Amino acid sequence: MSTPASQNPNELVHLLSQKIVGQPEALKFIVPYIQMFQAGLAPEGRPVGIFLLLGPTGTGKTRTVEALAEVLHDSDKHFLKIDCGEFQMEHEVAKLIGAPPGYLGHRETQPILTQQKLVGVTSEKNDLSIVLFDEIEKAAPSLTRLLLGILDKATLRLGDNTTVNFDRSLIFLTSNLGAREMMRELNPNFGFQSGSERQSSQVSSKLESIALAAVRKRFSPEFINRIDAVVTYQPLNAESLSAILDQHIAELQQHVNTRLGARCFTIEVTPQSREFLLRKGTSAEYGARELKRTVHRHLTQPLATLVASGQIEPGCKVLVEVAPDGTRLNIRNTGVATPALRPRNPSILIVDDNSDLLRFLERLMSEADWSVIAAESEKQANTMIEGQHPSAALLDYMLPDGDGVALGVGLMKRFPECQVIIMSGAPLPPEEETICQAAGFPVLRKPFLATDVMDLIRARLAAKSAATS
Repeated sequence: MSTPASQNPNELVHLLSQKIVGQPEALKFIVPYIQMFQAGLAPEGRPVGIFLLLGPTGTGKTRTVEALAEVLHDSDKHFLKIDCGEFQMEHEVAKLIGAPPGYLGHRETQPILTQQKLVGVTSEKNDLSIVLFDEIEKAAPSLTRLLLGILDKATLRLGDNTTVNFDRSLIFLTSNLGAREMMRELNPNFGFQSGSERQSSQVSSKLESIALAAVRKRFSPEFINRIDAVVTYQPLNAESLSAILDQHIAELQQHVNTRLGARCFTIEVTPQSREFLLRKGTSAEYGARELKRTVHRHLTQPLATLVASGQIEPGCKVLVEVAPDGTRLNIRNTGVATPALRPRNPSILIVDDNSDLLRFLERLMSEADWSVIAAESEKQANTMIEGQHPSAALLDYMLPDGDGVALGVGLMKRFPECQVIIMSGAPLPPEEETICQAAGFPVLRKPFLATDVMDLIRARLAAKSAATS
């Protein structure tokens, strides 16, 4: 694979800062290493970047890795995670590299860290793999010794004597070392509902000292010296926790729009309900770790019950209020329809010279009550959309009289709100990839599942609806 086109560092910081709340220091350390890789200037013979993320639980260490995967690969699950709590015994470490020849179970033991799995967490958008060793302090000493070779030379030798190359990888190690001492330092005057006067450079420096002292007690100097940056995460204040709650509510609304389509509705959470969720889902000990589960229990599950029983009408507004006794939330259908948000049946343009695939997609979308315009060439497509305004366009890259990218650019000029998606059975040429990235055209790789294309179109239409509302 070639090195991906460079991304504006300010844009990368902006995208990550929207997803990682209250931890600007993490972005300051991580983004430069990504930029070095994208510029082709990352050092050879070692991982692109090695980061040790420290701090109390619930402050966003694992979320940082998920957000990075989402920005680089369009999915917050597109990284390789090693839960070090599963490798606390010395013999369990063999699962990572597989048993060597001659040992019982050699052929049955499939290593976890393989070159195929590293490549599997890259994407067409970016060929940088992300590897997370979560809660590294729980791992057996032999695992940290195994890591020395990866961190120093970017190589790992498996049990069958094959080599895994990590020189196009970002490696993250998370740890709660020193977390209790940090909370003892902060708790007398600093709580999650306190002001920001304690968020000073002196407090940050003290927390870093506590964290580094705990790390030096646990790990050897040669292990620590191979780490590029040690980032100490600060406990989240009230403003950060409120921003995280906003993210969860926005994600729930997006989920409703995407999954329910024409049956979607608007969720309005009152300020009192937000305070209720923050009180139930956050604490000094666990930070924001319980917040997502709290939203799921008090908001998502009751909403699902109302939808399943037909008590929520499409296009209506659902008001979330605190019950009079203050122990739960009341979810009420106000019956106020919002026609501007009630989605009309979308019109989808499909262009592909494979008649079998074209008919299949046409039938699939018709069953979803979508209006379909099917064409087998660029010329036919331009003729058929006269007088129409397609909501989305699903375009094959290789057309008999042109290409889907050029057709998509033309459609965007005629219909600025049209959501263009490119289909291709092979990698696009670099110049076409650049055009797709600049225009915001996602590329759907053939073969794909029916649910893949339907979910992608729904997500694009829901995002457009949310942006215009």
